[in-house]
Amino acid sequence: MSPALLTIKPLQDAIVAQTRRFAREEDGIMTIWVLFVVLMMIMVGGIQLDFMRHELERSKLQAVSDRAVLAASDLDQTLDPEGVVRDYFAKSGMTDYLSNVTVEDGLNFRTVTVDAVKPLDTPYLRKFGYDTLDVPAHSKAEERVANVEISLVLDISGSMAQGSRISDMRDAANVFVDTVLRDENEDLISISLIPYSEHVNAGPLITSRMKMYTKHNHSHCVEFEDDEFESAALDTNRWHDQAQHFQWNYDGRNNDRSETVCPRFSYERIKPFSQNREQLKGQIDDLTPRAGTSIFIGMKWAAAMLDPSFRDINNSLVSAGEVDTQFRGRPVNYDDTETLKTVILMTDGENATSNRITNRYYNSDSEYVHWDLYNLNWYLSRYVNYRDRSDFYWRKYDRSIGNSLLSDICSAAKAKHIVIWTIGFEVDDDPNDKDDGADVMRNCASSPSHFFDVDGIELSEAFRAIARQINQLRLIE
Repeated sequence: MSPALLTIKPLQDAIVAQTRRFAREEDGIMTIWVLFVVLMMIMVGGIQLDFMRHELERSKLQAVSDRAVLAASDLDQTLDPEGVVRDYFAKSGMTDYLSNVTVEDGLNFRTVTVDAVKPLDTPYLRKFGYDTLDVPAHSKAEERVANVEISLVLDISGSMAQGSRISDMRDAANVFVDTVLRDENEDLISISLIPYSEHVNAGPLITSRMKMYTKHNHSHCVEFEDDEFESAALDTNRWHDQAQHFQWNYDGRNNDRSETVCPRFSYERIKPFSQNREQLKGQIDDLTPRAGTSIFIGMKWAAAMLDPSFRDINNSLVSAGEVDTQFRGRPVNYDDTETLKTVILMTDGENATSNRITNRYYNSDSEYVHWDLYNLNWYLSRYVNYRDRSDFYWRKYDRSIGNSLLSDICSAAKAKHIVIWTIGFEVDDDPNDKDDGADVMRNCASSPSHFFDVDGIELSEAFRAIARQINQLRLIE
């Protein structure tokens, strides 16, 4: 072999070896693959950015649409509902995107539907043939008043005479009546007005339709046994005692008998199943503070008048022309999905002590007349030896018993899905006293949000807020 060939041979071998190594090398292929992946990530990221912008704009458009239909569907709204919607969109700079507004009005409802579409430019999706994306919004709101049975329970105890409490209560209750009993709600909503102090005067229209041991005609209160507070029903098969008629809770310096244990005047009686605004407000305006406080008895009547057990009594009142014929058949069954049953229970204090005359001194017609003529404390201080005075009366209720019975009847009502709103009006709220006025009322309410702790003119706002909740403004789509 020639020297030249010997020199070329190693060079050839080196070139072949280097070529083989290059053929096996993958670095170039990985670089191309990485560039491809990066390019795809950029494209996907860009597409995601388009979709994120789409969702952001959709949220903005949907929020404006939702607010517009809620405002427009409000039955208290005096402006044209469609005009309200268009005004919302105009103030948001979205007028061009509003495509449809539909308004439906009925006897007891208003439904507003809105459709809107906003075209969105797409810098990345346009590379795939999508120059724009439609951003849609659809909202539908309705305010509808279904059939409603209301027990409105108002405190007229003696403490309501402090400051402006009684006038504040009258104003607030009248606001409630006006807000709930609007013309468009005719024949749908009934209010049973239940004033209470130391007792509740059911009135002769109701007590004459119950099994009663009637003793006098001075007033018309019903004594309930403790176990009756464990049920929302009125036990119409049980014979009830008529409450004694007398006055005891004063110092005896005079023979005052205007604030008896059982409220005695006609405007203090229960007003059952009414939709007459003027009559209800007229009675509310006449309410006057007197005697002690038995919240639990007011709540017992409130629940009983929402329970189907009261239906026969109410139907009889309808037949007698005392209740509107449209309310025949109320209270309806608890499983009637078209009817809301609710209690608004208001107080400015706590359950208080309540006495009764010993039976031996209250068991004849002459004694019924006697205690109508004489204040108990005044009579005892003048005519009975101080050692014998305690024999004339006994304690039926105190705060502890009253709170326990109130808890029982509130629990029984809530078990029947009766909605209970409670209002503590300038009540004590002592964190160290779990039986004070605020805690007792808070525990009675259907939930913490159903309890209002208010002062002064805030009472009207509480009643108005409850009335608005009853009218059930809500988004339905």
